[in-house]
Amino acid sequence: MRALLALEDGRFFEGESFGATGTRVGEICFNTAMTGYQEVLTDPSYRGQIVAMTYPLIGNYGINSLDQESRSPHVRGFIIEELTEVPSNWRSEMSLDEYLRRWKIPGAQGIDTRALTRHLRTRGAMKACLTTEEISLEEATQRAIEGQGVIGMDYVREVSTSEIYQWDPEDKLSAPWSIAAANGGSKRALPPIKFRIVAYDYGIKQNILRLLRQKGFGVTVVPASTTANEALAVNPDGIFLSNGPGDPAALPYAHKAVHDLMGKKPIFGICLGHQILGFAFGGSTFKLKFGHRGANQPVKDLGSGKVAITAQNHGFAVDPDSLPPSVEVTHINLNDGTVEGMRHKELPIFSVQYHPEAAPGPHDASYFFDQFADLIEKGRVD
Repeated sequence: MRALLALEDGRFFEGESFGATGTRVGEICFNTAMTGYQEVLTDPSYRGQIVAMTYPLIGNYGINSLDQESRSPHVRGFIIEELTEVPSNWRSEMSLDEYLRRWKIPGAQGIDTRALTRHLRTRGAMKACLTTEEISLEEATQRAIEGQGVIGMDYVREVSTSEIYQWDPEDKLSAPWSIAAANGGSKRALPPIKFRIVAYDYGIKQNILRLLRQKGFGVTVVPASTTANEALAVNPDGIFLSNGPGDPAALPYAHKAVHDLMGKKPIFGICLGHQILGFAFGGSTFKLKFGHRGANQPVKDLGSGKVAITAQNHGFAVDPDSLPPSVEVTHINLNDGTVEGMRHKELPIFSVQYHPEAAPGPHDASYFFDQFADLIEKGRVD
């Protein structure tokens, strides 16, 4: 069955349908990771977006329930070059095609995703319409033009938990994966809980929660709309601000809550949490031309001069010129010089734009979870 991808600027691509049938409109973006398509599909940060994978062969290891980053996929559509119809992986529970059908998400294969990526890099992020229905190119293009993008959108309310809950109270979900455990052997022991924190769920990934527990944190997850007083009522040792979708400027309730928490508890933010901190500091963000999405983004630590290869997924960045003198930029992206990390010079607060939990991706930056523990213990960022 024919699949049509029409961009709002008039460019279009034709391919073959897989997954569900139908028509979806959203911001089109690309991810340059070679693996991790299941984590991409289930990452709440992709809410409202159609995702194209630049690596040509996708689906070869299937889908399994243990590698999901949330309970369901969040992308509006999925674009690939070539689909593996028969996955080869002893952990696979179903094919990618079956998975997208189950969740009613349309996909398109046979698309030149690298040509699509070059176009987006040149022209910038834009809206697109993915359809498997018998509609004309003109109508599909018009739907893309009139469709809902990301700017000004609060998608956080759609993905955040509605109730407070304790993450993995019985320690069944957080142990590092191993072949022995997967075959009925004993799991690796988790450390005792040293600190109890509140994690704001703006669209939190499960691997963040798993790593926090592996580092000795007991985690109470709260809705994105939780006020500072409600978070402090839990009596946490620290506050964690998660990743999430949409426009950080569209979250004034989050800006206020984090601003009210500053100086009362140590705070660590990742991705959208980093951007929300930027607003809480009195700064602002701007839309990147085509975003950073992949597992190979180089980031420089301005203090040590070291460079890490990082996993990233964001379409906005903190404007360094908007930050007050009390905030120091600590990390930058070596591709475009944008802010990748910052800290408050006087208060126990720091953040990074990228994903130190890296699912998928390198583990170069996982030490930030240890720094958070040090921050709580010592009250400062070393």
